[in-house]
Amino acid sequence: MELLEPLDDKTELGEYLAKHGEGIHHLALQVDDVAEALNEARRRGLRVIDTAPKSGARRTLIGYVDPERADGILIQYVQPTLK
Repeated sequence: MELLEPLDDKTELGEYLAKHGEGIHHLALQVDDVAEALNEARRRGLRVIDTAPKSGARRTLIGYVDPERADGILIQYVQPTLK
């Protein structure tokens, strides 16, 4: 779990909180293969934000699933990479 607090109201996080209020921003799920997880999400009818994995924090690959669903939660797939 990662708790975030914006340093300034003009930051991306500050603007998100002003618009949406406090709560869950996203759910990160560790997967073995981000590309396959994104493909599976698409096959199941979910709209993905990323069509291919991209570099994330701490030497990971990541990909996002759009939160425009009933639950409204942004899903992030995270794949650790070799050091």
